[in-house]
Amino acid sequence: MLQLLVFVVAVVGIGWLIGATNLPGPWYAELAKPSFVPPNWAFPVAWTMLYILIAVAGWRTFRREPRGKAMAFWIAQIALNFAWSPVMFTWHQIGAALAILSGLFATIVVYIGLELPRDRLAAALFVPYAAWVAFAGVLNAAIWRLN
Repeated sequence: MLQLLVFVVAVVGIGWLIGATNLPGPWYAELAKPSFVPPNWAFPVAWTMLYILIAVAGWRTFRREPRGKAMAFWIAQIALNFAWSPVMFTWHQIGAALAILSGLFATIVVYIGLELPRDRLAAALFVPYAAWVAFAGVLNAAIWRLN
């Protein structure tokens, strides 16, 4: 259980830290946005819940096969996830952020595919994440197109 706690604290903590140090700010506020953009308060709520699911899935994979292919994709997705906010909100690179989301979505789908035959729960924990990242990709693409 200590490993699970470490995964949750690390993923949620790093996610919060990256979010707190890469705020959308005035630049983002001035961008044209599509009508379907959620309210600002929804993002930290959604990401906190998703980070918990991501952490639990990662812990389950790590416990079973810490150096396996699924764990490599879990690490790749978390790196891409954590890269998105600085690229979008600090460096203001909307197109590059969209490329990161595309890679992130691909790694999530591969992770689900790798885990499905081995650990259906770990795979299932990534389904809401895949849906949210797909939505984020559509939103990012719309913002890129509008600006």
